Order: sequence, then structure tokens, then C-alpha cells
Amino acid sequence: MTTMTHPVVVGVDGSAPAVAAALWAAAEAELRQAPLVVLVVNDDPEREDHATSAAHEAADQCRQRSPGVDVVEEVVHGHVVEELLARSARSQLVVLGSRGRGGFASMLLGSVSTSVASHAHCPVVVVRGGGKATGPVVVGVDDSPASDAALEFAFGMAAEHRASLVAVQAWQEAAFGFTFIDTTPLPDWDVVGQRIATHLAEKLAAWHQQYPAVHTLVLDRRSHPVVALTDVAQAARLLVVGHRGRGGFAGMLLGSVAHGVLHHAACPVAVVRAPRQPR
Repeated sequence: MTTMTHPVVVGVDGSAPAVAAALWAAAEAELRQAPLVVLVVNDDPEREDHATSAAHEAADQCRQRSPGVDVVEEVVHGHVVEELLARSARSQLVVLGSRGRGGFASMLLGSVSTSVASHAHCPVVVVRGGGKATGPVVVGVDDSPASDAALEFAFGMAAEHRASLVAVQAWQEAAFGFTFIDTTPLPDWDVVGQRIATHLAEKLAAWHQQYPAVHTLVLDRRSHPVVALTDVAQAARLLVVGHRGRGGFAGMLLGSVAHGVLHHAACPVAVVRAPRQPR
């Protein structure tokens, strides 16, 4: 997808999920021809030996699994979220484990992943389920700038991994403003679904031209977005969502969707922020 020299950064803490995230990050760095930084943020000077050991063990496994990657191990002192956010400004990807405590009070990756994904300057991948080397890239779509950013990232990942892409737009009746006491006739929901599917296909047409080798499946689901995305992504290698955007269909608020899938998806989740608008 890119040959940028900015690194892939993975936060580790000595736990098994963090090591799994590091191995996923190493494989991704190899595909991107990028260096990998294995980072431990130590908030307790008395745990320096543990921090150094955690960084070295994770980095060593990455070198064995992906020998072509330039792996740098670092131990820094500070607050884990603040440090990862600072690193994200000069990284092409930040990778975290979904759970795990390796002995540092603040390095509970399950709790920091949401904060980092919400505010990072680059895409953030939270590795759930150990990471899969097969399956499609699944992306949640609405009409927001965050969704456009997610689509760009998802198509790039699908092309890089030679994987298919599944674009999912979820919708619910409540999003159209109807209540049980409305006296107006209800729409034909099948027609609504067809129109949404057509709109989604039109939205993806430009991406097909840019990535003609990526086989794409378009799905519209009459369901809550978190339920729809986690269901479709059961066998995915990656689920991609945008963050902080409301599109043309109310209810597809990707800020809340990103939070939901980070806690419930069975595969790695990439959270991609919308580009910041100039003031």
C-alpha cells in the first residue's frame, strides 16, 4: 500500500495479547516495507527490568517471524495514551492489543485502545482474535468524511493483502424518524433497502476504478451497525470503521460504532479518523 519511511508502532506490555499485536504489526510492516517500533511505556521506574524484558521479548519474536523488518525496541517513561498519541503524529499505523496487563498500572491495553483510536493522528488497529491471515477486509460505510477515510484505508489494505472487500451499510427504521404512534403510512422497507444498496454501489464506483483488482461485495443490513458489522466480520482478516461522523442515514454514528466494534469484533479492528477540517 505504501513505502513510506514512517514506522508502524506497536504498544506492548508483556502480555500475550500484546505479543499477538506485535506479530500482526510486524507482518504489516513487512508488507509496507516500513520499520517497526516495539514500544513499552513504563509508568513505574521500579519496573524498568520488566519493561526492558517485555520490549525485548516481543521484538525478538517479531524478528523471528518477520526477518525482513527493521525492528526497533524502545522503553520510554510517561503516560501510555499521551505517548502513543504523540507517536501517532509521525507513524503510519499504531497497533495495540485488545486486552492485557503486563505489570504496568497504566498499560492496560484494553482501556487505552479506545482513547488512542479516538484521538490518534493515524489509523489505529486493535488486534482481536489473534489476527487472521485469510478472509476479506470488511468496512462500515455511511455518508460521512470518516467513512470516506475508512473506505480509502480499507481498499488500500485489501489491495495490499490481495484480499476481497466487503462494504456494509447498516440502517434501522428508527433512523427515518418513525415511531409506533405515527399515523403516516410506513415506507416499504424492502424498497428503502434497495435504494440504500444502490446508493452504496454508486459510492464505491470510484474506488473500483482505482482498485480494479479488488473484488468487492456490497451489503446493506437492516440492523444495528455494531451487530451488522461484527456479524459480517466473523471470518474477516480486518474490520475497518471510521470515527466521528454522521452520514445521510441518521443512526450510523461511527464514533459510537467504532467503540462498539472495538469491544465485540472477533477480528482485528482498524479505526480511521476523518481528516481534520481547517478552521
